[in-house]
Amino acid sequence: MNNCEQIITAVNTMALAMAEGRLDDVLSAYEPHATLVAQPGMPVSGTGLCTAFQGYIAMQPKFAMPQHEVIEAGDIALHIAPWTMTAIDPVSGSPIEQSGLSLAVFRRQPDGQWLMVIDNPYGSVLLDG
Repeated sequence: MNNCEQIITAVNTMALAMAEGRLDDVLSAYEPHATLVAQPGMPVSGTGLCTAFQGYIAMQPKFAMPQHEVIEAGDIALHIAPWTMTAIDPVSGSPIEQSGLSLAVFRRQPDGQWLMVIDNPYGSVLLDG
């Protein structure tokens, strides 16, 4: 499997782990000091990453990412993908539908695995106005 395929597989595996409620598997897709944009303009890291993903998992999200682009520069790669999500509001039970553009920076680890360093699922916010 080439680097591009490894990165796309890592993204899809993390999205599936989130849908299945496997928090440890979601977190294992990230470097220890990674940053996630939990909401537009709200980057989190450390325990904030765990808290954000607990909230997402509570919504039972199902993601679709029909297209992927990976741009590599040595041991760094940028993953770009439009996404849609269906979920359930854990308080009201109402359906949720969202979409956006994911921008994620990956770094190849010494063992060859690619882990996320920066994850911004709200990359399209700047275009919205």
